[in-house]
Amino acid sequence: MSDTQQAMALLIATFEKYAGKEGDRHLLNKAELKELLQNELGDMLGKTNDKEAVDRIFKDLDTNKDNSVDFAEFGKMICGLTIMCHEYFCKK
Repeated sequence: MSDTQQAMALLIATFEKYAGKEGDRHLLNKAELKELLQNELGDMLGKTNDKEAVDRIFKDLDTNKDNSVDFAEFGKMICGLTIMCHEYFCKK
């Protein structure tokens, strides 16, 4: 696989690692999202222990308001964070 294909496979595997621990294996509930943020993005996001911060992130990601985060919603977050990192490192 190419590097890009490997990155895609890792994103899918990471989502699936956390989704469904407490229900639907295709969706992240708030607790699952919090665990994912802490374990996978904690260094980048910082205050994932802050309940209000996690609530805001969850609310922003849950664009269809079904009280869960699907892979497309998760993907938008990853894409946005990647763009921000790219912009940050291009300025250096």
